[in-house]
Amino acid sequence: MDITAQPLLQQKEETARFQRRFVLPPKPFLTVFGLIQSLGISSSMEEYDQRKLRIFNKINFFQLIIGILFPMTGLLMQTSLPASAWVIAGLPSLVSLLVLFLNHEKRPEMALLAYFILYPFFTCVVYLYGFNPGISLSFILFGILAVFFLNSIGSIIFSLSFSMVSYFLLAVVIRHQPYELREVSNGLYLLNQGLSLLFIFYGLFLIKKENSIYQGRILSKNSILEEKNTQIQKQSRKLEESAELLKQQATQLAELNSVKTKLFSIISHDLKAPMYAMRNLFKEAHEHHLSAEELRKNIPDVLNDMNYAVGLMENLLQWAKAQMQAHTVNPEVVDIENSINEVYQGLLLPARNKGVILLNDAPPRVYGYCDKDMMSLVLRNLLSNAIKFTPEKGKICIGVHEHPSFLEIYVQDSGMGMSHDALMRIRNNDYFTTKGTASESGTGLGLMLCKEFLVRNGGQLYIESEPGEGSTFSFSVPKPE
Repeated sequence: MDITAQPLLQQKEETARFQRRFVLPPKPFLTVFGLIQSLGISSSMEEYDQRKLRIFNKINFFQLIIGILFPMTGLLMQTSLPASAWVIAGLPSLVSLLVLFLNHEKRPEMALLAYFILYPFFTCVVYLYGFNPGISLSFILFGILAVFFLNSIGSIIFSLSFSMVSYFLLAVVIRHQPYELREVSNGLYLLNQGLSLLFIFYGLFLIKKENSIYQGRILSKNSILEEKNTQIQKQSRKLEESAELLKQQATQLAELNSVKTKLFSIISHDLKAPMYAMRNLFKEAHEHHLSAEELRKNIPDVLNDMNYAVGLMENLLQWAKAQMQAHTVNPEVVDIENSINEVYQGLLLPARNKGVILLNDAPPRVYGYCDKDMMSLVLRNLLSNAIKFTPEKGKICIGVHEHPSFLEIYVQDSGMGMSHDALMRIRNNDYFTTKGTASESGTGLGLMLCKEFLVRNGGQLYIESEPGEGSTFSFSVPKPE
């Protein structure tokens, strides 16, 4: 073994011997003390009541110990006081024993009544017997404890009054007793006075400590409740947001279902007419050997139907694409003049066939930031609608107004115009169709796509119209940064 380790082992052995002599003996006492504190406590009691009962048991236990040791010490000292005086002095300790017994029997209300009635009473008996042991300050302790332990206002007032009156009579009115402890043993008398003061401060300390713990627990519980309340409010807001989102989705689904129903109606009725017209024309030409003149006579009507069918198919395909790619927008820098020219050239022939003058006033070198395909579809639909509702020899102008942060593209016609009711229906997304000036058909799908695509590109559709005075359809396109 290492020599340097021997002092360390010796120190550990001395520590163990010290612990066996001075630490181990109190363990049984602590066990008993713990059992005494828990007298009368049941799981059905509130935590605060349990803590108060532990304090009450603790105070009675110490008063019982001191109440027994005090008269026994006096008897052993063989003073000039009679033995009966010392026996009488031990009577209050019996109250503490009774209180602990009642708590053990699960009768805490009876224990409180016994303490706050019998303890002051037996203390008065000691003084009325003529023995002044120096415990008159205990009456102040009874008053302090009554405020903390008793629940009834009447009981508190009674206990305070009884204790204070008793203290006044014994400490002020009856000031001299036949058996004065201070004349026999001044040290024991001062010890009793000191113990009374110690009990008062100890009682105040326990009450303050318990109230602090109780307030801390209340604050902690309030904090937990506030946190839970905050969580509940957050969850409530999330539920409200989810409910609002579900409501919006339900509305969108209802609108989409309405559009779907309308599209099926269009496909099943309007789309068949141009196909039937073309089939009938070729059937007649095949079976009846129509002349070139007769064919030329029927071709314009069939061509109008086919133009309508082509426009309808393009809008249907764009709508289907938009639904499948609901959030897909591919913005880029677009040369607006080129886009307008492409749409203008594509619709120049239908305009001429109807006898409508089509003007292109788009300035050069103007650029927008948008999805080129979507903007082209918007332009094509607006210009097609203008041709549809403009009579022969009418005029349509397409152009651009430039603003600091955006471009305003407009299509202005001298057509039949729209009523206020028709404008409100369009603004409320209640799409409808009317016959054009040459009985052209329509579905209302084009304007719906225009508004949807413009919103996705950060723009908006504007309509100005008066019946018989024409219409101006315009929309905004952001400029590139």
